[in-house]
Amino acid sequence: MTEITRIHTGSPFEAKIGYCRATVAGGFVFVAGTVGQGETVEEQCRAALATISKALAEAGSGFDRAVRVTYYLPDRSEFERCWPILSETFGANPPAATMIECGLIDPAYRIEIELTALAG
Repeated sequence: MTEITRIHTGSPFEAKIGYCRATVAGGFVFVAGTVGQGETVEEQCRAALATISKALAEAGSGFDRAVRVTYYLPDRSEFERCWPILSETFGANPPAATMIECGLIDPAYRIEIELTALAG
């Protein structure tokens, strides 16, 4: 049986909804869809990536070990404004990526990011 490590941030939504920020299993870190605070899509993108970075660090990983990322945006036209931030974040180690236009849990959110990385 594969050991599973669960990483919590203490968000009240983790208990309400029944999830954790990330799980480490089978050699991978699976980071849940993550939103960030801010007025603009760029601010929210940076904040979401900061939360993801903390979860990855707790798992002994980092953005350089990311293998898959999915971006969810309610307005696909805003995605291009995030490209420089994402390029800076992943640098020479970009993961496979998908962008999906969809509704998010709250209309205030402009982007949600879900990521899978190699553990430790």
